[in-house]
Amino acid sequence: MGVRLAAGSAGIKYKDRTDVLMAVLAPGTQIAGVLTRSKTSSAPVDWCKAQLSTGSGRVLVVNSGNANAFTGRAGMDAVRHVAESASAAVGCRPQEVFVASTGVIGEPLPYAKITKIL
Repeated sequence: MGVRLAAGSAGIKYKDRTDVLMAVLAPGTQIAGVLTRSKTSSAPVDWCKAQLSTGSGRVLVVNSGNANAFTGRAGMDAVRHVAESASAAVGCRPQEVFVASTGVIGEPLPYAKITKIL
């Protein structure tokens, strides 16, 4: 199967602008990562660090417009919702979903906009 890619407009920051990418990886894909060692890493970075120990991944979800950084518990909840939605769409475990966000810092991620298009 290789890699399947899809992109869409969730309206995270701007209306009618492509701001979400979903990459679906073949079953058995091995993953590795090099992530920041900052003590102020974002919720997506913290999520990915926790999932790396599994050694496998099935999905990568990337959004722009909102970095989901400095968002506390709400940020981790948003990542979990996105991972659960992507895993349900693909048929894998949420722990096999990796999430990356870029954009505005300090604003809660409107994750429902992302889960709606996944």
